[in-house]
Amino acid sequence: MATVALTGENFQEHVEKPGILIIDWWAPWCGPCRTFGPIYDKASERHAADAVFGKINTEDQPELAGTFGIQSIPTLMVFRDQILVFARPGMIPGEALDDLIDKVKALDMDDVRKQLAAEEASHPHDHDHDHDHPDDAGPQTEKP
Repeated sequence: MATVALTGENFQEHVEKPGILIIDWWAPWCGPCRTFGPIYDKASERHAADAVFGKINTEDQPELAGTFGIQSIPTLMVFRDQILVFARPGMIPGEALDDLIDKVKALDMDDVRKQLAAEEASHPHDHDHDHDHPDDAGPQTEKP
């Protein structure tokens, strides 16, 4: 399988599956997206056994892009076992993408869950609202 078109209708279904889901947020008018597209597609062929590669067209899925706060494209996101472990705007070379996939495969997800639980427990405020902590980005924005 090469890439899967992700939409508001099938996004949750793919995120909830065990394993690795890599997402390329893009748009047809975006020059860097057109440059990154073939790099991403080749990686999807090389790593077909390791991960599901999804693509989200931000023009067709503005609500989904808004939910994730996508402000710059291309943006690459990686989920592993329902946990966002990487998110970064901008293109990356094919070799760096291969390295990222290898690092995500090597993650000890029990350690990641413990780290997330510890970070949640360390916040002394109400958890019923969504907000950023610039000094405490956690594993969601760090490179694995």
